[in-house]
Amino acid sequence: MTPGARIAAAAELLDDILDGSPAERALTRWARRSRFAGSKDRAAVRDLVFDALRCRRSLAIRGGAATGRGLMIGLLREAGQDPATLFTGEGHAPAPLTEAERDAGGEPAGADALDLPDWLVPLFEEALGPGHAEAALTLRHRAPTFLRVNLRKASVAEASAALSSAGIVTRPHPLADTALEVVEGARAIAGSVPYRDGLVELQDAASQAVCTSIPVRNGLTVLDYCAGGGGKTLALAGRAEGVFTCHDLNAQRLKDIPARADRAGVTVRIAGREDVARQAPYDLVLCDVPCSGSGAWRRSPEGKWSLTPSALDALNDIQDGILAEAARLVARDGVLAYATCSVLRSENEARVARFLAATPGWRCTTERRIGLDAGGDGFYLALLDRA
Repeated sequence: MTPGARIAAAAELLDDILDGSPAERALTRWARRSRFAGSKDRAAVRDLVFDALRCRRSLAIRGGAATGRGLMIGLLREAGQDPATLFTGEGHAPAPLTEAERDAGGEPAGADALDLPDWLVPLFEEALGPGHAEAALTLRHRAPTFLRVNLRKASVAEASAALSSAGIVTRPHPLADTALEVVEGARAIAGSVPYRDGLVELQDAASQAVCTSIPVRNGLTVLDYCAGGGGKTLALAGRAEGVFTCHDLNAQRLKDIPARADRAGVTVRIAGREDVARQAPYDLVLCDVPCSGSGAWRRSPEGKWSLTPSALDALNDIQDGILAEAARLVARDGVLAYATCSVLRSENEARVARFLAATPGWRCTTERRIGLDAGGDGFYLALLDRA
């Protein structure tokens, strides 16, 4: 595909996404019907789509329209490239710019420049203070790719050397002692020997830092109550011997955990709701709760535009319910860990404060915020126990 053809494909996909199709589904459908597109073409189109979604509001201002075509015009203008050089109408390139399109466009300001919905700007400011604008601007860019070294199988230096041999260049990251930032060769990770042999797993550095802040030691019974794909369970199991159990209300999310655990060389149990209750209490219960994902919108930018005040309120209710349920599963001298990949106070400090007010006898011993300025995603962690 020519650069112009990639722009045209991305514009078409964006129109589909703006009409309500999930981005991943739209990209999968396009790839299936576009057999002519090679792997590099698919990757390039995907990058264009996600770059546009991250900066959807500002690019619409620069491009003069909140359409796929307008966003692509805006993207080129932001990069300092004249859209007319690719909007030629030749071959599979998009049609030439109209006179109105050439004259349209401006410099984004305010919430447009921050690429946030208006209602979220004061929530960012409330949570992040003077750094809220910088955090919002960080979310406009692609997230780094991080790997977690499985210390059961290799040291950080050994894993880095093995990755280098596979053409994947990494460097240690200060957020966690197991974190490697991928500098070159990210697209080769899934097919590499170090990954297939379980030396490394894909995991954001801030997510790894959360895991290192959770107290695990040999012999504990650990429940990951909202486990999803099990990444945090695998990280905890990589640091200590114990009995690790994964549970999720959506059991389908757990399907890959056995294979991932086998690759990592750790043992993880899968438990349904009744099994979780029967096996209680646990020394440690981790609640990595459903949230807005606002700390990870670089990776999932659709969430930034689909979140509404009512949806956030509904998430807060879910978070309160999970905390109340999980607390009943914790041993008398155990720890309840509450985590989100959100930067919003309403999902973090406010939920912990509400839990403590409603649940006498509990206290918060540790709170940790990991900001987007630390290099990874935005995360929050609170450790709770009985006073």
